[in-house]
Amino acid sequence: MFSLVIPVFNEEGLIDELLSRCVSSIESFTDNYEIIIVDDGSTDSSLVLALAWRDRNPGIKVLALSKNFGHQAAFTAGLEHARGEIIGMMDGDLQDPPEILPEMYRKLTADGYDIVSGKKTGRRGSKSRNFSAWLFHLLFRHIGEIKDMENSGNYSVMNRKALEALLSMREKVRYLPGLRTYIGFRQGYVGFVRDDRFRGEPKMSIRKLTVLASDAIFSFSRFPIRFCLVLGILGVLVFLAAGIYVLIAKISGFAVPGWSSTLLSIYFIGSIQLIFLGILGEYVYRGYKETQNRPIYIVREYFGGPEDK
Repeated sequence: MFSLVIPVFNEEGLIDELLSRCVSSIESFTDNYEIIIVDDGSTDSSLVLALAWRDRNPGIKVLALSKNFGHQAAFTAGLEHARGEIIGMMDGDLQDPPEILPEMYRKLTADGYDIVSGKKTGRRGSKSRNFSAWLFHLLFRHIGEIKDMENSGNYSVMNRKALEALLSMREKVRYLPGLRTYIGFRQGYVGFVRDDRFRGEPKMSIRKLTVLASDAIFSFSRFPIRFCLVLGILGVLVFLAAGIYVLIAKISGFAVPGWSSTLLSIYFIGSIQLIFLGILGEYVYRGYKETQNRPIYIVREYFGGPEDK
């Protein structure tokens, strides 16, 4: 069986187009499938429309969460309910074209890969959002501790062995593309041009994208804490040089009177300390989230088939 997990949040304007294209694409390579729509606390008619599709097609199942738990949590919920031996995950905004699913499936089954990810070779849509994505991948390529995931997002297909390894990692602050790369196995890629949204406004705002990017950096890079160390050493060197200058100025008798240098020193040291506290606070917060041990998501109701009961 092939399982496809798609989280949606207030996507009533594209549910019909999304499922129509997904069903058509999947049925081109298998008739044994399930599409799990994860309703991440939608407040519009997304759930109603998804259930209407379920009534017409027994291969479509709907997992309704009790509230909006976030993109990565919704993916996790769907993956944990997937029954297939081959499992795909795809965003619900149709920026990931379902039409390349047959090629991803073929590459996984015929070429011996455990994971096949969609790699973006180009982007349509908002130039500012595309620039932000390009900037993140550029930064992560240089400071991240996992490689070969540049321009790869959630869109992927994997076998059951890889999925079980992915789900074995239970951290609460999750960045699934990074975790998927971290687990290893034999990984391949299929290139595609990422489309603009089919309809509606992006549900991942710049703020949410920034939070997701910070989750990736703090989870898979030591750069922030090393930045503190480098900045601290730089501060020591600067003030060592300044101290030598002041000492020479005093001895030579041309010291500049006034408090400007003192105030500047205080502000500089205070700024460095605030940066340190902010970065350390991010690590403390993530550690605190893990120790709370709250569930990643809560299911309100699962509208599956008879085999799921």
